[in-house]
Order: sequence, then C-alpha cells, then structure tokens
Amino acid sequence: MSGPQVLPDDLVSAAIRVRENAHAPYSRFKVGAAILGESGRVFLGANVENAAYPQGHCAEASAIGAMIAAGDRRIRAVAVVGGEAGGDLCTPCGGCRQRIREFAADDVPIHIGDAGGLRRTFTLGELLPYSFGPTNLSF
Repeated sequence: MSGPQVLPDDLVSAAIRVRENAHAPYSRFKVGAAILGESGRVFLGANVENAAYPQGHCAEASAIGAMIAAGDRRIRAVAVVGGEAGGDLCTPCGGCRQRIREFAADDVPIHIGDAGGLRRTFTLGELLPYSFGPTNLSF
C-alpha cells in the first residue's frame, strides 16, 4: 500500500461521521461502517431502512457495495459504529459477518466503536469462527 497508513481511530472516525447520514426512521438506530480496501482507499456505508423491513441495508453491506463498485475485492480492516457512547457494543449482525467473510481473511480486524470512539477490536475469526467462505468452494 502506498500513501498514508489508515489507523483504527481513522476508520472509526469515518464511521462516526457517515453514521449521521443513516436513514433509520423506524428503528432510530443509526449505524456507520468504514472499510479499508486492498487499495488503501476507505469505503463508507450507513444503514438504510425501508418501510418494507426486509428491503433495508446494513451499513456494512452498503460499504462493501461501494468497495466492489470502486474495483477493490479484498477487505483489510472494518470499523462499525452504532449506539451512544458507553452503551452495548454494536458488532456486525450475522449476515454482515458472512458478507465481510466473502472478502476478508480470518485475521482482518473489525474495530467496534460508538459515538465516543473506538471501544474494542476483534478479528473476523473471533466474530465468525469456523466460517464457510470462498475457500470452501475452491475447485
């Protein structure tokens, strides 16, 4: 990677900022995500709710879509921010853990924050142990 290093606090700060753009009129629970792609670029996403509930998008899914649309295919790090400072951790839901797995290795860091900043870091393998992914389908 060329250019400046992207630190965990940088990713969390980006997720905090994009969280404000979330469309969450039903749950009122805004989530922001920032993904560091293989190119060194950061891709952002916010949750987008829909009156037909299954049609909404999680912040992580939105950020992954932006990454793919820009041409990156591998995730180097993720930050997810939801909730107020000091509340429960807002880790990726099960579906988003699997979405992240499609583009990330077990050792990819997942930084969890809230309105106050970085709270904890997990690896994808910690959040989704013994996962099923692209390597299971290798020919």
